[in-house]
Amino acid sequence: MSELFRPLTLRGVTLPNRVWVAPMCQYSSVDGVPTDWHLVHLGGLARGGAGLVIAEATAVTPEGRISPRDAGIWTDEQAAAYRRINAFITEQGSVPGIQLAHAGRKASAYVPWQGRGSVPVAEGGWPTVGPSPVAFAGYATPAELSVDEIAVIVRQWSEAAVRAVAAGFRVVEVHAAHGYLLHEFLSPVSNRRGDGYGGDLVGRSRLLVEVVDVVRAALPDEVALFVRVSATDWVPGGLDVDEVAEVARVLAGHGVDLVDVSSGGNAAEQHITPEPGYQVPFARAIREHSGLPVGAVGLITEPRHAQKILAEGSADAVLLGRALLREPTWPQRAAAELGADLPWPPQYATARR
Repeated sequence: MSELFRPLTLRGVTLPNRVWVAPMCQYSSVDGVPTDWHLVHLGGLARGGAGLVIAEATAVTPEGRISPRDAGIWTDEQAAAYRRINAFITEQGSVPGIQLAHAGRKASAYVPWQGRGSVPVAEGGWPTVGPSPVAFAGYATPAELSVDEIAVIVRQWSEAAVRAVAAGFRVVEVHAAHGYLLHEFLSPVSNRRGDGYGGDLVGRSRLLVEVVDVVRAALPDEVALFVRVSATDWVPGGLDVDEVAEVARVLAGHGVDLVDVSSGGNAAEQHITPEPGYQVPFARAIREHSGLPVGAVGLITEPRHAQKILAEGSADAVLLGRALLREPTWPQRAAAELGADLPWPPQYATARR
């Protein structure tokens, strides 16, 4: 059997294959509530054969949204709107997942096709927060979170996890990448604190560990817990893969089931030269150091390349983003190319021959 289409069991969740949908913001929610766009978008990816469909970065609090049009799960109404979507994903044989997030200093931003930077309060934006009063280039300066305010945000993550389970998600991912709040605390680029949430790696990773602990405690044992990380800031003096690998090793003792390995997003001056699979070495390093399963993501576009990544032991699954936006049925094509048997919806069976 092709490694790409071999099932993977994490806790009580069996993923039918290892081609997974990376969380991709759609900026199409209304007051945090997902819409029919999400049903068609996420449902279509499930119909195309992906083993796991992870919904976009979903805010645990209104102030944690990247933009005013971002999805949220801080109310029961928002959670209820996901039930229909998750039921359809499950009917297609896929597993529904969600990424829980707080955008920190990069919150209150314009929808990408409408502009860049912070939305003014007068235009529907809001004041942002972060580990330190250090702005991301082109964005407003955030207010430094107090210890009491941090405790409130940790509780909000726990409450969001409870709602995620009620909504039917079977995989919950904590977003600690791409320059958002938990990544901001991890990185010396944005964390200049002098208290127990700053300084060395233990201090800078304290909030992530606290969030992981409360989310794991809120989830039934059979629900899998992922963490997405940025393995490097791509700037001198920033977060690097050795530090992130050590954080992952710690998280292995806190109930995390898989690390989803990306990179960058916390420094505007980052310098990246993307090429196919350019983040895969980070995934392998974290896998080897932590002992945890990992997902690889980043310019993985060809089935045989994806298969090679798994066969050589660099990752346990691949997550696709833009490749699936261009071709939602990529898993079905990959299965045909690799000689694997991937079920098709009976309504589309005539197209398989």
